[in-house]
Amino acid sequence: MYEQILFEVADPVATIRLNRPDRLNAWTDRMGEEVRHALAAAEADKSVVGIVLTGAGRGFCAGADLKNLQAISTDDHGRVERRGGERGARAASALAADPGDPEMGDSFRKTYSYLMSIRKPIIAAINGPCAGMAMPIALFCDLRFASESATFTTAFVRRGLIAEWGLSWTLPRLVGTAHALDLLLSGRKIDAREAERMGLVNRVLRDDKLVSHCQDYVRELAANSSPASMSVMKRQVYQQLTRELGPSLDEAVKLMVESFSRPDFKEGVDSFLQRRPPKFPRI
Repeated sequence: MYEQILFEVADPVATIRLNRPDRLNAWTDRMGEEVRHALAAAEADKSVVGIVLTGAGRGFCAGADLKNLQAISTDDHGRVERRGGERGARAASALAADPGDPEMGDSFRKTYSYLMSIRKPIIAAINGPCAGMAMPIALFCDLRFASESATFTTAFVRRGLIAEWGLSWTLPRLVGTAHALDLLLSGRKIDAREAERMGLVNRVLRDDKLVSHCQDYVRELAANSSPASMSVMKRQVYQQLTRELGPSLDEAVKLMVESFSRPDFKEGVDSFLQRRPPKFPRI
């Protein structure tokens, strides 16, 4: 089914690998369609608690395929728009399901931002260069772990472009405006340790331990954390990024009361009192 990604499910982890290693996994429309399809499949699979997104070979993703960028730079605006519409129609027809939680609202259901509406945690395992449009995709994931050899660059300003795909929204929220503007205005390359100091990634790991660590992280979630609770928490965090404190507190009270009636609450209390691992239902 897939030409440009690899997809594997091993309870409780779904692993998606961008698979154009000869092109450093440069992003194409086809790849975007396949990733969306695989995320929908992982979200619908009850055996999956979390999802790991990484790259095959020595890179995470080198950004948009330069052949596509060259075609756009030499095309007139009307032809580019028509081609974009045709790609969108093909993408819609390629999907077996529309992934994500509709309750998240339109802002978190757009191109690439839909990753934030997926009901299960998504971890980006950044195993090498992460450049250009790979940056907003990685930042739309919930957590980011990087290998020691990973590098990061926004690159857009050096191609005469702007902060694409919501990067001007996500990047300052992770690293602050000063670091965000530094990375955007200069387009400079940073290594994994600098990315960790900024807060761009959660942790840096040895190259040979990166993916297994991310998969083990999901296994730890599956052993101890309620999938239903994680889904609600993910929605709370992202939706409340743009809300005031008062409404956020009011919603938290409402959601807490609702959680009392779920079987997860009873299981969480019983397992604690009985000193045993919890057995939370999957979603």
